[in-house]
Amino acid sequence: MARCLAEHPQVSGFAGTGVKEDEGQHLQTVYPSAREHGGAGHFAVAEAAHLTEESALATEANARRLFEQWQPHWDLARPVLIEKSPPNLVMTRFLQSLFPDARFLIVVRHPVVVSLSTMKWVDDSLETLLEAWFHAHDVFVGDAARLHRVQVVKYEDFVSDTVRTLSDVAGFLDLTGDVPAGSVAQDRSDGYVDQWHQLKTAKAPWRRARYQRLCDRFENRANAYGYSLLDLKRRGPFPEIG
Repeated sequence: MARCLAEHPQVSGFAGTGVKEDEGQHLQTVYPSAREHGGAGHFAVAEAAHLTEESALATEANARRLFEQWQPHWDLARPVLIEKSPPNLVMTRFLQSLFPDARFLIVVRHPVVVSLSTMKWVDDSLETLLEAWFHAHDVFVGDAARLHRVQVVKYEDFVSDTVRTLSDVAGFLDLTGDVPAGSVAQDRSDGYVDQWHQLKTAKAPWRRARYQRLCDRFENRANAYGYSLLDLKRRGPFPEIG
């Protein structure tokens, strides 16, 4: 999404910064990065990671400092400036207090797919990572009512109907003309869907029992976000926000 938007002539995003995924969290010293809260699969459950307008860090001086640190990586001649970092999900209110005109575009992906993909980088159980996904999104939903401008996009909708999704996003950002769709891969979740199916149909009883235990614990919570652990292709709306 960020790469597509950065191709629009009115938008500037980070590229070639030399940091992981060109994420702004690694290009500043105002607030702790996800790494300082335990990294992927951990940061969202750290109480200190949830920043709001009440944080001691929410000052005009820090707003200037943060902009000064990000500024060299943007083309300031363009009116829309993008910063993409996963921890933003639990610090929207803080960022809004620093930048009152900010707009928040939240891309949400199936909790099973996110958790299975995260297992490549961390030594955690699938159950722990699923709990972290739900906690993070619960925090966001709780904060969203205080945001002035926010839009949620399902990752699955983005990859299956890229042009329409980008058109909606362009409207949200007041962009003129189409956002280049580029080459958005539609199969990047397939391997994780297969892994989940293998757990469900495994010969080993303990593996099937693990699948059932996860479904029993998280199915209702997944349904609330328009997802299902019983059927990863099922999609519904994200809960009302604002």
